[in-house]
Amino acid sequence: MELNIENLKIAYLPTEQIINTSNLYKILQEENLTYEEFYKKSITDAEWFWNRFFKDINFKWIKYPYKIVEGSFMDTKWFVGGQLNIASNCLDADKNKIAVIEVDENLRENIISYGQLEYEVNKLANFLVNIGISIHDRVALYMPLSLESVISFLAISKIGAISVPLFSGFAKEAINIRLKDSKAKMVIAYSSNLRRGKFIDMKTILLDSLQGTQVEKVLFINKYGDIDLNKEEFNNNLQIYDYEEVRNCSVYIKTPSFNQDHPLMIIYTSGTTGMPKGILHFHSGFPIKAAQDMYHLFDIKESDCFTWITDIGWMMGPWLIYGTLINRATIFIYNGSPDYPDIDIIWKLVEKYNITCVGLSPSYIRAISDKSRVYEMNLDSLRMVGSTGEVWDEYHWDWTFENICKGKKPIINYSGGTEISGGILGNVVIKPIKPLSFNTVVPGIEADVLDEEGKLVTNQVGYLCIKNHNPGLATTFWQNHSRYIETYWSRFENIWFHGDLAYIDKEGYFYILGRADDVLKIAGKRIGPAEYETIINSLDQIKESAVVGLPDQSKGMVPVAFVVIQENNQNIDLENLKKMIFSKVIHMLGKPFALKEIIFVKDLPKTRNFKIMRRLLRDILVYGDIKGDTGNLVNPQICEDIKQQVKKVRL
Repeated sequence: MELNIENLKIAYLPTEQIINTSNLYKILQEENLTYEEFYKKSITDAEWFWNRFFKDINFKWIKYPYKIVEGSFMDTKWFVGGQLNIASNCLDADKNKIAVIEVDENLRENIISYGQLEYEVNKLANFLVNIGISIHDRVALYMPLSLESVISFLAISKIGAISVPLFSGFAKEAINIRLKDSKAKMVIAYSSNLRRGKFIDMKTILLDSLQGTQVEKVLFINKYGDIDLNKEEFNNNLQIYDYEEVRNCSVYIKTPSFNQDHPLMIIYTSGTTGMPKGILHFHSGFPIKAAQDMYHLFDIKESDCFTWITDIGWMMGPWLIYGTLINRATIFIYNGSPDYPDIDIIWKLVEKYNITCVGLSPSYIRAISDKSRVYEMNLDSLRMVGSTGEVWDEYHWDWTFENICKGKKPIINYSGGTEISGGILGNVVIKPIKPLSFNTVVPGIEADVLDEEGKLVTNQVGYLCIKNHNPGLATTFWQNHSRYIETYWSRFENIWFHGDLAYIDKEGYFYILGRADDVLKIAGKRIGPAEYETIINSLDQIKESAVVGLPDQSKGMVPVAFVVIQENNQNIDLENLKKMIFSKVIHMLGKPFALKEIIFVKDLPKTRNFKIMRRLLRDILVYGDIKGDTGNLVNPQICEDIKQQVKKVRL
């Protein structure tokens, strides 16, 4: 293993105060268990585990399940006989307590209590019913993570309709695909937004995307007041509403009760090829899993103020909303680019609003670390940093731990996915943490690392798989069950194949090394892109990199690196830098793993939460164009530049 994982030393040691005030410590004391015994019981005694969790957070069922779990593997059913309305659980808090704080790029703030949030949710729910939205209708959301997205999710779930969150940076083709696939009846959308100080006309993008869809109604939120909603310009078959009409609706509405498996949300996740996958989640699935992960891993308290750098089109947006509110804490939302209007805006907001947890991606840290002055800032309110979406490199993990966590507070590395409603691996605050690592499998989940034959492996790279079922585990794709079975249940018998490459060290710490479909197989030897990227990124001249495989007749595959240099090194001799990178990779990995080529680019294709899309780079290398879905990119314009750079290279 060339990443020297076995040489990593413990960096975070929990203090006695952190341990003694944690949610887990209370459980362990009352149950007379060690953490290891608690985790084992969470997967061997689901009845005990989930009953205990519902008691711990005072989760309220309209009708308590008569059985927590029945069946096995693909046929598992959770919370059988239970009835609930998840919107009620999200609003079950002191009505005077702050529920949501929203700040935009102009630093304009909206602060709303749980009581005010309930009023706004009820008004929108009444409005939706009044215009003909009913149970099981799909309602798409085209807006950033915002106060209105919180209200919309809860109002839609309250009346039993199904949310379809869309990435707020989507172009019309990506929106059109998802609206057609979900057969959405309605869209709730921002008419405009601000991003990096620029005005974005979301209304025009949305209306251009409706051709061939079943959308009958659009509710526009005219938040920035810059777009005229003259209804006469629209097709007569499309009903247009202004959010001002919602404000006149009643705040009183009867809350219906739904069976535990009532559909809640279709959230799309892109694959390497073909159509995006519509993941179907339920009232008793995604929100409960999100709340459980927050309670056990992130140690969330009612006094916490929780934020994540994300969008509602990605799992972490709805995860933040449902998980935080069910735990009766406060959501903080920054509706803006996380490095604008200045590089440290997120950390200035932490200081001002006493935020206790910031969720981010390693690529965000790579983007700010060379300019940030966060080390000068007072971040006393911060209890931890959360991280998901990408593999860390050691330098930037250490930078984050020392400069943001001040060498004392944990980085909760968290890895799972849209299909699991949260995490498979994570960190708990009561156990030591090594750089890059996960110190536990998430309670309630039995996960292992398996080889090609499905056998358990340690001290070598394998596939991360789940051996049991979980309430958050998706049970189907929207209108495509066969693709669901093929994607997750066909690799190994009765085992969920998640698609991540993972490694377990001799002390039992887990590490994620990237997606299995990103893995390179060179002359029969498998190696993850993270091994290359860690080496390349360690050079002072390099900002970030991404390594993908190019088919090769003799070796099967050869590695090609896309490299972004630091802004203050733009006049550097690129040929000398190439030689330096080639040499260091050979020195660290050996000649058989030498890079085939290095391509310098201005930026890498990324999602809004800064996740690098290696599959797009691979498409450009192999086909000269992009074959898969590109709608989730925050910087789609960079793809043309990358194509031009690839054309200049002889491969």
